[in-house]
Amino acid sequence: MSETILKMENITKSFSGVTVLKNSGIEVKKGEVHILLGENGAGKSTLMKILSGAYSKDSGDIVLNGNKVEINSPKDAEKLGISIIYQEFNLVPYMTVAENIYLGREPESKVPGKVNFKKMYNDAQKMIDYLNVDIPVDKPIKSLGIAQQQMVEIAKALSVHSDIIIMDEPTAALTEKEIDNLFKIMRKIKSEGVSIIYISHRLEEFAQIGDRVTVMRDGETIETVNIKGTSIDELIKLMVGREIKEKFPKVKVDLGEEILRVKGLTKKGVFENINFSLRSGEILGFSGLMGAGRTEVMRAIFGIDSFDSGEIYLKGKKVEINSPMKAIKNGIGFVTENRRDEGLVLQMGVGQNITLASLHKYISNPIKLNLRKEVKEIKDHISKLSIKSSGYRQIAGTLSGGNQQKIVIAKWLLSDSKVLIVDEPTRGIDVGAKIEIYNIMNDLVKSGVGIIMVSSELPEVLGMSDRILVMCRGKITGELNKEEATQEKIMHYATGGIE
Repeated sequence: MSETILKMENITKSFSGVTVLKNSGIEVKKGEVHILLGENGAGKSTLMKILSGAYSKDSGDIVLNGNKVEINSPKDAEKLGISIIYQEFNLVPYMTVAENIYLGREPESKVPGKVNFKKMYNDAQKMIDYLNVDIPVDKPIKSLGIAQQQMVEIAKALSVHSDIIIMDEPTAALTEKEIDNLFKIMRKIKSEGVSIIYISHRLEEFAQIGDRVTVMRDGETIETVNIKGTSIDELIKLMVGREIKEKFPKVKVDLGEEILRVKGLTKKGVFENINFSLRSGEILGFSGLMGAGRTEVMRAIFGIDSFDSGEIYLKGKKVEINSPMKAIKNGIGFVTENRRDEGLVLQMGVGQNITLASLHKYISNPIKLNLRKEVKEIKDHISKLSIKSSGYRQIAGTLSGGNQQKIVIAKWLLSDSKVLIVDEPTRGIDVGAKIEIYNIMNDLVKSGVGIIMVSSELPEVLGMSDRILVMCRGKITGELNKEEATQEKIMHYATGGIE
């Protein structure tokens, strides 16, 4: 693993006069897993989009196999053997696995202009067999789970004979078992000489899969180090420019009155007899394996999905919530698991997203918004939550994941929510941004808000919760207070153990 296959040197890129990359770069060796690490907004994705042809560089050099190259489009990158797998998959839901793998590169039959479907499906099956996964190539993408779709993306990248595969947060939505399988496939690909550039915020994964790591900060390359012999704390210090002593800065708050009670909530085949309460100033953690039904319960409480039976009480009063609008009127907010599709309107500005759930507050008469008041409160919340943007008019979709998450939280702060549900609040977010989110949660509970936190990260659940409920197969199987909770006890209940 000594041959250098890729060098990106002195890469600079600006958008609308704002410099996002400054003399940055990366050097990748043949057959290595090279981790690209940095806070949200550090420039990792921009650097990789330049390498994959989605963006053009302003200056700098890209050297591939010793030759200087120009990459002006994704097609150029593909011809040079470079593929990228984005965190949001680039697959067509209603087309089959085989059609997605060879989309735009369909083999022609002997009759000009016609696709040789037999060859396409045979070749697709060979790719799937090589990865040693059980995925029917004639099934539509929409029928597959996230982990299977990830494998289709890898098969697609390998089918163009890529020498370099870029993976952006590939484990963000996978279970531990699925992650283990992905890592096995990555090791197999690596053993055949393919280089992988791996973007992830899960530092605990690096020792399992990585060889070297390049750290970026504020659009610049800081340092490249070997994974072996470098501690997680050292990587964090390189990434954020300071030492972080407390990863879960939970504050102690005296709990107030009960503000939410859920009784017997049931949806046949999804969740059953869900009972719990939430107090003012409390962070109630919801843990469990993927598919346990946690998100489905939260969607029902917020009125997105219907339920068959059960009751919801707010401050002792029974309420009927059959739509998100009803939930908002009753003081419930919901930071959804999928912020890009469900929490934000990506094409709208930062400010427009922040006031989306509380526009009624700025209506001075039936047809007029009090824009001065709206803009003032938008700016106050951008400052309060340290949202990094060029201004409240910047398009939300152009911000980093951590800043997008803070916009969603600002939206519910402005709506005066007394119960805030946060589903996977720090997924795909770097360590520094996570701590900012935790501190926002601390401020909320100190002001009397009750928070329900759904999280698949056990250290996060243990570090930030006052009390933990564990779900398995649609049922609550255990309840633990902060003092008695351990990873082992949570996993006991998460796998069906009931005492």
